[in-house]
Amino acid sequence: MKIAIATVQVPFITGGAEIHVNMLKNELVKRGYCVDVVTIPFKWYPAEKIVDCMMMGRMMDLTEVNGEKIDKVIAMKFPAYYVKHEHKVLWLLHQHRQAYDLWGTKFGDLDNFANGDKVRQLIMDSDNKYISEAEHIFTNAQNTANRLMKYNGISAEALYHPPLNYEKLKCCSYGDYIFYASRIDVMKRQRVLVEAMKYTKSDVKAVIAGSGSEKEIAYIHKIIETNNLHNKVKLVGFISEEEKIDYYANCLGVYFGAYDEDYGYITLESFFSRKPVIVHEDAGGPLEFVQDQINGYITSENPKKVAQIFDEWYENRELSRQMGENGYHTMIEKNISWDYVIEKLLG
Repeated sequence: MKIAIATVQVPFITGGAEIHVNMLKNELVKRGYCVDVVTIPFKWYPAEKIVDCMMMGRMMDLTEVNGEKIDKVIAMKFPAYYVKHEHKVLWLLHQHRQAYDLWGTKFGDLDNFANGDKVRQLIMDSDNKYISEAEHIFTNAQNTANRLMKYNGISAEALYHPPLNYEKLKCCSYGDYIFYASRIDVMKRQRVLVEAMKYTKSDVKAVIAGSGSEKEIAYIHKIIETNNLHNKVKLVGFISEEEKIDYYANCLGVYFGAYDEDYGYITLESFFSRKPVIVHEDAGGPLEFVQDQINGYITSENPKKVAQIFDEWYENRELSRQMGENGYHTMIEKNISWDYVIEKLLG
């Protein structure tokens, strides 16, 4: 069987979505399928460029290649899921959120563009029409499925998958630092973690890994400088998978501050490492896994409250350990496995 995975990518930027796509390809290849990824470039500014990308998605011809039929298309991101194919399955990572839940918020941008409202309406109309063409519609999380129902009236089934190298994740100790590995961005709210370190009473520290927005990184450095947090907060930049696994293995717990995340690998990585997680009340996808005071904490983005939790874990390592164990059992109970995912996608 020949399978094409249809997706988009902003050139020179790699994140969770790209990791997700590559994992799917590798898992299908392991099971004997002939698979390739078909990617179109994506540019969101000015607003008219989004329309160009939408046309590229619709005009892709994935019916056959080199005279051989492509048996199935698994489409994953806007607007690649507009592709025409008689056996198209959607595993939706997210729509163009700027036209939906981020419209008019502090995280939005489409509403600030000339003709943004017209492009938004075109996106919504096209999603309504072309998403419904699929034989089956899955999403990466229930949060994504809820958005699809809320804004488009289209039902979908959440299909969870493990994070990269989940089988290598481990727990070695409950050390003295809180860990956060993510693209650095205002929506990921690393700044809240840094602000919280101003209010901790214990010797707990914070390690932040990842690259991203230069503006946000500069803002974080300013907080550190202004509050003399050099001995409390460490920014380690981009790290390898091996380094990330080691940081998880020895941290005290994990902070995951993202706003309305689609899925959130960090939650799963933490739980497979047997570490508890702090998320916020508006975290989105992570709320499908985190149970307040059971395997972590769900709290407001108030840095003082976050600091209190850090101190609690530092002073009571047994509490951190027990919450982490509960998190690991959450992963087992939810049957998060590639065998199940592929059975559903190809069934």
